[in-house]
Amino acid sequence: MAQEEAQKSADVVAVATTDKEVTVPAPVPEKEVTAPVASEEKAVPEKETSEAEAEKSVPVKEEETVVAEKVIAPSPEELEKKALEEFKELVREALNKREFTPPAPPVKEEKTEEKKAAEETKGEEKTEEKKEEEKLEEAVKVEEKSSDDVAPEETKPEEKLEEPEEKAAVPATVTTTEKASGAEEDGTKTVEAIEESIVSVTPPESSAAPVVVETTVAEPIVPEEVSIYGVPLLEDERSDTILLKFLRARDFKVKEALTMLKNTVQWRKENKIDELVEAEAGEEASEFEKMVFAHGVDKEGHVVIYSSYGEFQNKEIFSDKEKLNKFLNWRIQLQEKCVRALDFSSPDAKSSFVFVSDFRNAPGLGKRALWQFIRRAVKQFEDNYPEFATRELFINVPWWYIPYYKTFGSIITSPRTRSKMVLAGPSKSADTIFKYIAPEQVPVKYGGLSNEIGGDSVTEAIVKPAAKYTIELPASEACTLSWELRVLGADVTYGAQFEPTTEGSYDVIVFKNRKIGLTDEPVITGSFKVGEPGKIVITIDNQTSKKKKVLYRFKTQPRSDL
Repeated sequence: MAQEEAQKSADVVAVATTDKEVTVPAPVPEKEVTAPVASEEKAVPEKETSEAEAEKSVPVKEEETVVAEKVIAPSPEELEKKALEEFKELVREALNKREFTPPAPPVKEEKTEEKKAAEETKGEEKTEEKKEEEKLEEAVKVEEKSSDDVAPEETKPEEKLEEPEEKAAVPATVTTTEKASGAEEDGTKTVEAIEESIVSVTPPESSAAPVVVETTVAEPIVPEEVSIYGVPLLEDERSDTILLKFLRARDFKVKEALTMLKNTVQWRKENKIDELVEAEAGEEASEFEKMVFAHGVDKEGHVVIYSSYGEFQNKEIFSDKEKLNKFLNWRIQLQEKCVRALDFSSPDAKSSFVFVSDFRNAPGLGKRALWQFIRRAVKQFEDNYPEFATRELFINVPWWYIPYYKTFGSIITSPRTRSKMVLAGPSKSADTIFKYIAPEQVPVKYGGLSNEIGGDSVTEAIVKPAAKYTIELPASEACTLSWELRVLGADVTYGAQFEPTTEGSYDVIVFKNRKIGLTDEPVITGSFKVGEPGKIVITIDNQTSKKKKVLYRFKTQPRSDL
């Protein structure tokens, strides 16, 4: 009967399960079959609650993703400002700790006669004191021996039996007092010996003695005063622009920038840069100025510094160490003077240079001393004048230098410096310079126009191959009309005449047509006294198969002879 009831209940469970969940197959395991039906009714709300919780969790995740998408990354200006503030805090801390001035190494002083005499007297005093101490020690030993010899004879057996009790009470003083009493009876111990024995056994001061605590008032922190390029650090708003240069040179790594700043300050102190700026130029200055000089500004307003390496040819400067050091000091002096003339009032000010290096007739690679000096100078300026070069133009570069630079450029200069470098061969040098510097700001020797006549800005024009080009310079009244003209590449014909506006007047030939070769003066200058309204007409005839670039400008002045 029991088996039949169990079989019936199993059939009921199977029927119930198939009625409720059609998609679920009949349970095979015994554990699932024996589960009560009531548990299935409870399982439904648990699934519903889990599904509800899952549904609730979905929008939360979506909200989180939306919020993450709305987060705006800080701009480069904000990152730059944050790095500058952090850098200033580190600089302020270093100034408070006086870390910009490392402790001077110990200097070995030569012993003077007075010091030697003092040391000798001091040595004599020490030897006398030592002798006295030795005598005293010998006397004490003798006294101790005598007391040891006398004590056994005078000591009674009763006193020996009492010694342990006395030693247990006062172990540090019994022996000494016995020896002293024995000596007194014998009459051989001196007063000094007694005092010495008393001093040697004096017990240490008790811990209950009052402790005197010395209180010292801390001195106020006096920050170190440091100036760089004539600007006090953190005491002047201009120092922000300078600190930004060190940050940029180290890719805004604040700790590395601080190390670089400390090294620069130390280098300036070791080389006495502040004193060097005020020093007078030596006799060699006129010779050095042919090699390196500052002239004009670029199109953005940056001061331009020219280096002519051709002037180093056949110079004895690199064979004489003294002359080389003089030139390097003069070069640093020029750099420092130019730096101090810059505007550091704001980061947007023109606080950097354009460097133009002319390699025309420069010594070859055989002049190892020259190239070693150039590498040394470049490294020195990179380390101590960071981010002061907005651009570096290398003009008249020989054919051998370009592959050499491509091979060894990464060793000679840093990536930041290489990104600012522009190389141009002899045929492209003038165009490269004029791309960044206006012709009226470029010296004549580098393809520009001199500043002798001043006047308006330079006008550029192109003369096509096998063609003529005319330039008209108007004069509305009687005046003196002056002009400057230059044809890049020369090899053209040039002529000028005055054509009056009044009818019936005659044309006046100012310059007859003549050939301009490469050996002629690079800049053609002319002037004409105009007596009536008209114009100067300049004709340039280019019969070559290459186009030519013409640069010209003019100005008018009232005539003083009228």
